[in-house]
Amino acid sequence: MIAAGVEDEEKWLSAGITGLQQNAFHMHRALDSNNLKDALKYSAQMLSELRTSRLSPHKYYALYMRAFDELRKLELFFHEETRRGCSIIELYELVQHAGNILPRLYLLCTVGCVYIKSKEAPAKDILKDLVEMCRGIQHPLRGLFLRSYLSQVSRDKLPDIGSEYEGDADTVTDAVEFVLQNFTEMNKLWVRMQYQGPARDKDRREKERSELRDLVGKNLHVLSQIEGVDLDMYKDTVLPRVLEQVVNCKDELAQYYLMDCIIQVFPDEYHLQTLDILLGACPQLQASVDIKSVLSSLMERLSNYAASSPEVLPDFLQVDAFSKLNSAIGKIIEAQADMPVVAVVTLYSSLLTFTLHVHPDRLDYADQVLGSCVNKLSIIGKLDDSKATKQIVALLSAPLNKYNNVITALKLSNYPRVMEYLDNETNKVMAKIIIQSIMKNETYISTGDKVEALFELIKGLIKDTDATADDEDDEEDFKEEQNAVARLIQMLHNNDPEEMFKIINIVRKHILAGGVKRLSFTVPPLVFSSLKLIRTLQNQDMDKPEDEAEGTPKKIFQLLNQLIEALSNVPAPELSLRLYLQCAEAANDSDLEPVACEFFTQAYILYEEEISGSREQVTALHLIIGTLQRMHAFGVENRDTLTHKATGYSAKLLKKPDQCRAVYACSHLFWTDDQEGAREGERVLLCLKRALKIANAAQQMANATRGSGGSVMLFIEILNKYLYYFEKGNNQITVNTIQDLMELITTEMQSDNAATDPAAEAFFASTLRYIQFQKQKGGAVSEKYEPVKA
Repeated sequence: MIAAGVEDEEKWLSAGITGLQQNAFHMHRALDSNNLKDALKYSAQMLSELRTSRLSPHKYYALYMRAFDELRKLELFFHEETRRGCSIIELYELVQHAGNILPRLYLLCTVGCVYIKSKEAPAKDILKDLVEMCRGIQHPLRGLFLRSYLSQVSRDKLPDIGSEYEGDADTVTDAVEFVLQNFTEMNKLWVRMQYQGPARDKDRREKERSELRDLVGKNLHVLSQIEGVDLDMYKDTVLPRVLEQVVNCKDELAQYYLMDCIIQVFPDEYHLQTLDILLGACPQLQASVDIKSVLSSLMERLSNYAASSPEVLPDFLQVDAFSKLNSAIGKIIEAQADMPVVAVVTLYSSLLTFTLHVHPDRLDYADQVLGSCVNKLSIIGKLDDSKATKQIVALLSAPLNKYNNVITALKLSNYPRVMEYLDNETNKVMAKIIIQSIMKNETYISTGDKVEALFELIKGLIKDTDATADDEDDEEDFKEEQNAVARLIQMLHNNDPEEMFKIINIVRKHILAGGVKRLSFTVPPLVFSSLKLIRTLQNQDMDKPEDEAEGTPKKIFQLLNQLIEALSNVPAPELSLRLYLQCAEAANDSDLEPVACEFFTQAYILYEEEISGSREQVTALHLIIGTLQRMHAFGVENRDTLTHKATGYSAKLLKKPDQCRAVYACSHLFWTDDQEGAREGERVLLCLKRALKIANAAQQMANATRGSGGSVMLFIEILNKYLYYFEKGNNQITVNTIQDLMELITTEMQSDNAATDPAAEAFFASTLRYIQFQKQKGGAVSEKYEPVKA
């Protein structure tokens, strides 16, 4: 049936357009022959097509626009007739003889425009006559389009200030009265449209009414364009009359649209000076009107107005805009007990944005808004409405965006109280926004109290709540969240060591309470912040005795030991081992041998008990060797014990090549450039010989298993170690030793069963070139290399 109705409507529209075009054709012929009588006859017949009641507003509009185009041509003809001597008064009388009232009024409006242009009568009298005559059409759709036509053709002929139609008898008041009267009648017709037809079609009619809203709203736009409408006239006449019509129509669609129109079309300074009047109308609107959008739009306009120029801010203070808006919102929320929570939060979010723009220095105002929001949310409880939680996020983000400083937000006592009403997921979202603000603006949090307050805000990221303890978070999301927390820890800093130690303790307390799965993300940055503090303390003279001072290196190392021990229980052995070695190196720099030894011991325990993968063992062992090489605080006994352990681990690696490389790396433990005491040439040579033996065993194993010799890469690597110690002055490394190893490599590479290895060949060639370069260098190095034949 709907399809059939649409098809019929298309037929009726087509028939109407056909009839209109036929009569327009005859009208044009009459216009061309200057036949006024026939022109009026055919124009009236043409306009009779607009008398139809069969078309929907959308289709009727298509018909109306065609008629409108023809009427513009007719208006030009009437204008030419008056220039040829035809009396405009007689013409005005003549068109009133049209048989039907609708064509008669369209023609009357058209001639009326020419009449005003002629200035033979005051514009106000003609406009008053036209607006009154249009009362003859009470059909909502036809009357609405007729009055829209009147509004459109008269808008440039109003007796405004500076207008050519302004005279002694014509004033701005008359222009305003004409527009207001036409607006009032159009709004009544528009509201009545909802009652035209059966109740089952109400939704369709409301949609059609919504499509026609601009016809009514154009009157308010015309009012806003009248130059003579100053603040006093707007305040005393225009706004009260418009609001009276808005309130009295008691129609949800009309009230919402017209309130929005008022806010959008009139100047911001007018809204500011008439805030009482405008806000006073809001509680009188229907309860179903979307008042949150209306007030949000108003506050957005005022916020932008305040941001446009600092010069207007005193006006806001003069009218006490914040108090008026705050009071009005409170009354509206109180009056509408069933107002959705999303509407409540949206209102407070808009009010907070307004407050931050107009009173950026009044944190008490911002806190007051948040407090009002908390009071309302305390009645509702935890939010489960996604739209409401988005608005809460917008509310809480506003201070961050305005001040670009989280520290300012931390001063708002009600800020964390609002966050308590967010669900767990949204709490995490808000926490990430806070961290992003800190990173973006490079805000350093420098006191323990502020750190405590900040971690209370982001607790959704740093600890499990009861509701989510058993939930499986998305792995990627979880990593992103914890990496954000790790970056945040780097932004906690104070140059005062005692305050920094306090900050570190607060962070430690929070992250250890956050569950083991987060520790691998949060412990490393805290460890490095602590190590940074230790190095700061090394460069300062301690004012207090070590027993009295809070943040001493020893106490910090005790804290670090606890942290890494907690991390190793995750388990995260590789990461824990790296951190133990970092701490050992820091303890070495502080000349704390027992502490450094303890950290190394813990690293060795992890290596033995927790690290079982071949590749992980190789990586860990090289880290141990590299760190141990740099230690200078160890006495002979401790150093020998740790070195012996490292060399023992090297020999126990699974793969021969890994064994070989670890063993020759251990040679550096016996030869350190900056320590005279740690130059044991014999033990270096022993390591290199053992590495050579392992490399040879690897070569034989390859020959036995694959039937061909393995790569000589290990031999070349060992050769380079020999050359290194040869240069450094190790007397145990002789020219003959180097020469023998070079011949061995050459023999292996040239043997029939040697495996082709381009990388090894290139490496060996590069090594030989290096020897030649050293020979040609001159000086002591050149003399040392001279006997080596390469």
